[in-house]
Amino acid sequence: MRFLSIKPFCSGISIQTHRYASLLLFNNRKNHNPNFKFLSTMITPNEKDEQGFAKRLWVKYNKESINSLYTPFVVSLASGTLKIDTFRHYIAQDAHFLKCFAQAYELAEECADDDDDKVCINELRKSVVEELQMHGSFCQEWGFDVSSEETIPNAATLKYTDFLLATASGKIEGVNCPANLTTPFEKTKIAAYTIGAMVPCMRLYAFIGKKLQSLVDIYGVCHPYKKWIDSYSSQDFQAAALKTENLLDKLSVTLTGEELNIMQKLYHQAMKLELEFFLAQPVDQQTVVPLSKEHDSVTIFSDFDLTCTVVDSCTVLSEIAIVSSPKSGPESPRVPVAELKNTWEALSKQYAQDYEQCMEAMLVNQKVDKFDYEGLRMALEQLSDFEKTANTRVVESEILKGLNLEDIKRAGEHIVFQDGCMEFFQRITKNENLNGDVHVLSVCWCGDLIRSAFSSGGIQNLQLHSNELVYEGLLSTGEIMKKVESPVDKLQTFKAIMKEHDQVDKKNLTIYIGDSVGDLLCLLNADIGIVIGSSSSLRKIGTHFGVSFIPLFPGLVMKQREHVEGRGFNWNQLSGTVYTVSSWAEIDSFVVGY
Repeated sequence: MRFLSIKPFCSGISIQTHRYASLLLFNNRKNHNPNFKFLSTMITPNEKDEQGFAKRLWVKYNKESINSLYTPFVVSLASGTLKIDTFRHYIAQDAHFLKCFAQAYELAEECADDDDDKVCINELRKSVVEELQMHGSFCQEWGFDVSSEETIPNAATLKYTDFLLATASGKIEGVNCPANLTTPFEKTKIAAYTIGAMVPCMRLYAFIGKKLQSLVDIYGVCHPYKKWIDSYSSQDFQAAALKTENLLDKLSVTLTGEELNIMQKLYHQAMKLELEFFLAQPVDQQTVVPLSKEHDSVTIFSDFDLTCTVVDSCTVLSEIAIVSSPKSGPESPRVPVAELKNTWEALSKQYAQDYEQCMEAMLVNQKVDKFDYEGLRMALEQLSDFEKTANTRVVESEILKGLNLEDIKRAGEHIVFQDGCMEFFQRITKNENLNGDVHVLSVCWCGDLIRSAFSSGGIQNLQLHSNELVYEGLLSTGEIMKKVESPVDKLQTFKAIMKEHDQVDKKNLTIYIGDSVGDLLCLLNADIGIVIGSSSSLRKIGTHFGVSFIPLFPGLVMKQREHVEGRGFNWNQLSGTVYTVSSWAEIDSFVVGY
């Protein structure tokens, strides 16, 4: 059991915010309001936040930028192992694209009405010309002889350039532009749309350049593509990317809501075309991404609460109990709502106090110099005892008594998942190239809640291992059928499943995804352990016992380099290393790819 009050997932958001968000969610379900949404799908430049319109679009379509970063081409380039023929092909394709990019700037400049905007666009066009000259220096430095035949654009490049030039010419899907753009207002709109379609390229290359620059330092001047990386991570290029975003912000101010929606679509389309451009590069070598390409038997394990979800399930269940308490049954005495709230607050407070004491007890011994799995396992046995005691306290409180199974299922249908999580499970369960099961290991009190949550996304074929509520008819008795209460229980379940798999396929690769201290043992026993989120207690306990936390992308770049050096793609259980990600998009890109 994990009370949300001691396990904050979103920094800066209070416990009460989460609790009443759960209550609001449940009340909405009871009213069957189809228009209720947590987040708006429409971004406007007037939103009251510190980010401009362009920045918000970048954040909204972050998934595509992560997908581009995790492509075989970019990972191989980052590791310095990309074959020179592939890089030459890329340079030739990019040179063709940049010529069209410069042409699009020229058309946008003609459409711009403001003199300052014209000057800005002209300067940006000149920076593209300089970029083309840089490409020429690459060819000269590496002895490329890029013939006219080799510069013929491939399908992905042509699709991208056609999109850019069509946009800059006013030929935009869903937009009725006059044949002759005569009025300044009409022309300015086309300039705005054109810049909106160009900003993603600038920002994405600035993003990739910065990501790769931090890795170049590891190899120093020996990195074969250092000059390329230096150019896109340079202050000049970063400034150019920011300039295009500022220009987009300015041009978007006068657009209507409908026009801003068109802008978003153009931006998103450009991001997808960038991804297709990277994927189209002919990387004819083994790569660490996507994992499904090199391993045809992968078993996925995942925690549920706050790994998959935004709100902890115990909070959802407690709110259902509070909201539905007057309807617990004709023969059951009605427990006042205030009393139920007080009971929950007391349980939360007690849990928080005991949890902190447990954490302190686990850290009582001196920090180790190297990975100490046995010491960590013994420490987590203390947490296991604590969790079981807390669950017993919940049962004795009868806070879960009288919950209606139908209410629980409806609540599960509307649980909010982390961005990209549901999409990952949908893709992994339907991926024909992966022979492997998907297992969810959870200390949640109620398996029905989890099953309903995944079923709402059309996912029926994952295997769930969790606790279950006990029912009489449709109403819970308040008892919990205790199956997975603690870190040790999770590990035992994990090992039992793996024993069955090993009897069938010893080459099976295991991935465990989690977010908390309770996931540490499984994370370390899997071939690949991935931590999502930023739990301070997880890192504190792990580091104390010598666990190394490595960001996933640099870790994969290192693996790619090791493979080329002859060490293969080796994933080792109990290595003491787990990988960290900030989003499910990273996991999806790594495992499934595109």
